[in-house]
Amino acid sequence: MITIRIMNVTFFILILITAIVLHYILVRNAHRFGLIDTPNERSMHKIKTPRGAGIAIFLSVILIQATFNWEHLISHYLIYSAISMMFLIGLIDDLFDVSPRIKFLFLFFASLLIYLYGVQIDNLGHYFGYSIDLPWIFIFPFTFFAIAGLTNAYNLVDGLDGLAGSIGLIILITFFCIGMANNDTLIITLSSSFIAALISFLLFNWKPAQIFMGDSGSLTIGFVISLLSILSLQYATPTSILFIVAVPLLDTFIVMTRRIQRGESPFKADKNHLHHFLFAVKGEVRFVTILLASLQAAFSIIGFQLLTKDDSLSLVLFGLLFFIFLNLFDQRLKRRRKAKKRKHQDHKQTIPEKLDKSAPSAIPSQLELP
Repeated sequence: MITIRIMNVTFFILILITAIVLHYILVRNAHRFGLIDTPNERSMHKIKTPRGAGIAIFLSVILIQATFNWEHLISHYLIYSAISMMFLIGLIDDLFDVSPRIKFLFLFFASLLIYLYGVQIDNLGHYFGYSIDLPWIFIFPFTFFAIAGLTNAYNLVDGLDGLAGSIGLIILITFFCIGMANNDTLIITLSSSFIAALISFLLFNWKPAQIFMGDSGSLTIGFVISLLSILSLQYATPTSILFIVAVPLLDTFIVMTRRIQRGESPFKADKNHLHHFLFAVKGEVRFVTILLASLQAAFSIIGFQLLTKDDSLSLVLFGLLFFIFLNLFDQRLKRRRKAKKRKHQDHKQTIPEKLDKSAPSAIPSQLELP
């Protein structure tokens, strides 16, 4: 056990150093490979910035594992092959832009690989004394649905300097604690490896960002988080996992609900995410990043405390959180206040006009002499 911990610390340091070197190289040479993010109408940044930090994140993990921990890599080759697939499609998207359909296809086959390994969701928890077990025919579809949803949810929080890295780091630390508490080598190795890579990324991504994560990073980290979420179901209830990944999930649920309320496609891109709302209120990137990261830390701690608690109460609590967030972070509130203010001003302007029109009839034009 002590030897394993020393090895993990060694791998952690090696991955951290390797990732820092690779990030430095990427920042200096991103323009040569066309890895430059040009601002558009939905961007929060104003200048062209290197992207594709997922290259450093992924390669630092794989290179160190392949060099010093080859047996681990081979014994879990299906899992690392799936992660490699998500990195590959993310990298292609960073370079050339890929259609959502192609990304979906890669995500499907990556999910199939880990399903063949044995990573699956076959139980939805225990509610009011009853266990909800999925029929075998629904196990892979539901597993794929969960992986696709969470991977894309994490991808959507990548909107401000340091935000995706901070939230991903907190979630991975929580899974690392679960792995340590249950002596699960796979969870420990996966989480600690990407924790080291994300720490190095944040050194270059904290405002003002020198490089962005890109899809090569967000899809890779999102998929790893999804994978760890399912692996942790051996030791945790499904509802406790909802808290551990709460901020990306709540953000996605709220945004999709708003789009449906407006009669739009739930998959339409917009600027109505939590970080957009908070930035519009405060106007400071660091404040928004720290606030959302703190919220994620609070949720992760709650989730860790609920690992073996009753699913019924935990689900009710998560539902209440969704209701609170849905009504608290409502972009329409500001527009409604403005509309109400305009309506009030228009109403005040119409009153003198009505009085002016009635004035001639109220005052005689001539005085009659007796």
